[in-house]
Amino acid sequence: MVKKTPTNFVSSPNSLLTIIATILYLIPSQFHSLTLKDDINSLREIAHAIDPNSIAPYSYIRSWDFKVDPCESKGPQFLGILCDLPLDNSSSRITAIDLDGIGYEGFLTPAIGNLTELTILNLNNNKFRGPIPETIRKLRKLTRLSLSNNFFTGAIPREIGELKKLQYIDLSMNRFSGTIPYDMTSLRSLTYLSLSNNNFSGRIRNLTGLWQLNTLDISFNQFFGDLPNLPVSLRNIYFSHNIFSGPLTPLKDLIHVRWLDISDNRLSGAIQRDIFSLRQVIHLNVSFNRFASMDVINYSGQGPQLHLLEAQGNNLRGNLPINLVSFTNLTTINLSNNQFHGIIPKEYGQKLSTLWRQLYLDHNFLTGKLPLEFTHTLKNVKVSLGNNCLNCPTNVVLCRGGQRPGTECSGQHNI
Repeated sequence: MVKKTPTNFVSSPNSLLTIIATILYLIPSQFHSLTLKDDINSLREIAHAIDPNSIAPYSYIRSWDFKVDPCESKGPQFLGILCDLPLDNSSSRITAIDLDGIGYEGFLTPAIGNLTELTILNLNNNKFRGPIPETIRKLRKLTRLSLSNNFFTGAIPREIGELKKLQYIDLSMNRFSGTIPYDMTSLRSLTYLSLSNNNFSGRIRNLTGLWQLNTLDISFNQFFGDLPNLPVSLRNIYFSHNIFSGPLTPLKDLIHVRWLDISDNRLSGAIQRDIFSLRQVIHLNVSFNRFASMDVINYSGQGPQLHLLEAQGNNLRGNLPINLVSFTNLTTINLSNNQFHGIIPKEYGQKLSTLWRQLYLDHNFLTGKLPLEFTHTLKNVKVSLGNNCLNCPTNVVLCRGGQRPGTECSGQHNI
């Protein structure tokens, strides 16, 4: 019998290496999606910049166990982290940090700039302090930056204007200061910007470059000067509790605005009919300014969307605006604490028995008798007539609170 010699499939070390390489290529790798080392190091630095005493046992940061890969973790590990898992052999990248708001204390480390694939950064409702690091300019893919309700300080870094993909910025309820950097007007994709409840100040330049902006909230700051030119796209404007002065002219072309709050400033002049011509406005708050007159347009047919008008705490003079009765959707009117005089129009009474649900006319200099509807018991209607010069019987519910003494009414209502 002829003895067969076993076939030698590996004739040399080089052939062995070739076969091993081929097998490894054909077998899907178990490790191709490991997180990029720089991203892991950045997460470590973010965690180390937080006071350990503020990290609760069941918090997201407590789940960051660096013994496992962040993008390969399972179950309750690396909560608040999202990754991009590639289809090829490249490393996984961190794309979102969305922390729980439980009061973490610490700083936002400059290492945040190394997470160059980050699209979302949300640190809301914590106790982060210090400035926004300038390295944020490296986050060129960031679409959402939300740092609200912390203790951040300093100015908005100019470098934020380099983040062209930003659509949403919320820096409200912090301790930021300085002005709005002009570089921010290059953020053409921005739809939401909130800087409210900070220590910002200064004049605001032309913001029309933010042509896709829907919501702008800069309330409770110290901005001053004239109202800025604004993008026509705006639907929600919150400018209350600042030091703006001058007229309302820059607002007259904002045809899409639905919520307009410019209360508690130093704006003056007239509340022009251009403002009442903005048909999409639902809520108009011009209270606690220095306006002297109100020119209300008379609508015939389908009226505007206005539901609520707040104009209390100004220096509005003259007779009550009769044209308000032509606003077919209006339910709440506050004209208190002004200088209105003359009688209450009988048309106000008719509206009070049909559509109007709240009418505040107290602290003016109104005179004469009440329209008949005011003397009836009205259900689900709130009316305030106190501190005027009305012939207001004490047995009428709406007259409770009393009127001005004669010494204040004599001659005053002719202002």
